[in-house]
Amino acid sequence: MRMLRSSQADFETAFGRIVRDRRESDVQVGRDVTAIINEVRERGDDALADYTARFDSHGLSQDADWRIDLAECRAAYEALDSDLRDALETAAGRIRAYHEGQLPADRDYVDDIGMRLGARWNAVDAAGLYVPGGRAAYPSSLLMNAIPAKVAGVQRLVVTTPTPKGEVNPLVLAAAHIAGVDEIWRVGGAQAVAALAYGTKRIAKVDVIAGPGNAWVAEAKRQLYGVVGIDMVAGPSEILVIADGNNDPEWIAADLLSQAEHDPTSQSILITDSEALARQVEDAIDLALMKLPTAKTAKASWEAHGLMVVVDDLAEAPALSDRLAAEHVELMVDEPQPLFDAMRHAGSVFMGRHTPEAVGDYIAGPNHVLPTGRRARFASGLSVLDFMKRTSFIDASAAALAAIGPAAVRLAEAEGLPAHALSISTRLK
Repeated sequence: MRMLRSSQADFETAFGRIVRDRRESDVQVGRDVTAIINEVRERGDDALADYTARFDSHGLSQDADWRIDLAECRAAYEALDSDLRDALETAAGRIRAYHEGQLPADRDYVDDIGMRLGARWNAVDAAGLYVPGGRAAYPSSLLMNAIPAKVAGVQRLVVTTPTPKGEVNPLVLAAAHIAGVDEIWRVGGAQAVAALAYGTKRIAKVDVIAGPGNAWVAEAKRQLYGVVGIDMVAGPSEILVIADGNNDPEWIAADLLSQAEHDPTSQSILITDSEALARQVEDAIDLALMKLPTAKTAKASWEAHGLMVVVDDLAEAPALSDRLAAEHVELMVDEPQPLFDAMRHAGSVFMGRHTPEAVGDYIAGPNHVLPTGRRARFASGLSVLDFMKRTSFIDASAAALAAIGPAAVRLAEAEGLPAHALSISTRLK
């Protein structure tokens, strides 16, 4: 963990280094993924079976080995403790309600020359979701990815998930039942992404791929963008906490560790106007790490990528936050709105002392699939729009074409495209 003060002479150099830091996959990962994609494209299901045996110790021979029956999902749902089932249903209901509010409206109007114009939104035909498997599986991520797709109107929703030694997490199956998933395949890794993109004899291809995964999965999505649509290329998790001196240091420590425990490459940053709070938070983190079951990962992340920035005034924080363009930003102050109003770039913002980032991970409603790696400068979190596309339309009467056709002919001629000009001028005659 490093501590910087905005008043120190070399602050700009030191902070700039943090902003430029890249914590994502290396060149070798890219080469490995290229080879895997080519294998799946050429050998299809045979390649999937080989990779699944090698990486997951799970054989894909009979149909039952390949696909999880939806009846298993229902059984897993019905077997849950009632309080856990209710928690999943509550989360699903809130996620669904929030994303229903994102559905875009079609446009259809006639302008002042009598030309009818507009646009129509439609869902993609099929979407694929990658769901990490084994014991470290996240039903919340399945809900966050699957529900927006269903709200958008996707008819075929396909999940691929690795099942190491045949093991499948019942919570993930229960979440798939709640979300209305249509197919679940027992394949994972970059090879699963390639199968979804190109299709195999067993697994029909999809139009969009979404969902979290390791560096190989993220790299596969990056390489296959264009063959299919993707949600985003996600990197290590990030949290930026902006806090004044009137905070409980244990709360802030817990918030910082909530992202550090994801991965050793995750990043947790505190910006505060109180050096006393920064020191107290540092001590609280040390104490928490003595008890946290995920301490090994969280400690590695905090020691390698943790940062505390002490500013003279919290009014400095929004500009620093915008340069970081973090995945998650907490505003731990009594009146967060002025800080929020001064910010432009963040994946999601958590406003006020009683809004920890973790509530957004599970139950609040907005999507927790968010841009990382400073991509919040130009990207947004997952939404129904990631599973939809817009088709514009034009309906010109003879009078409407007569009104604007000559200008179009002139532009086509200026661009040296005579057939373009002819297709309009021949109608004007």
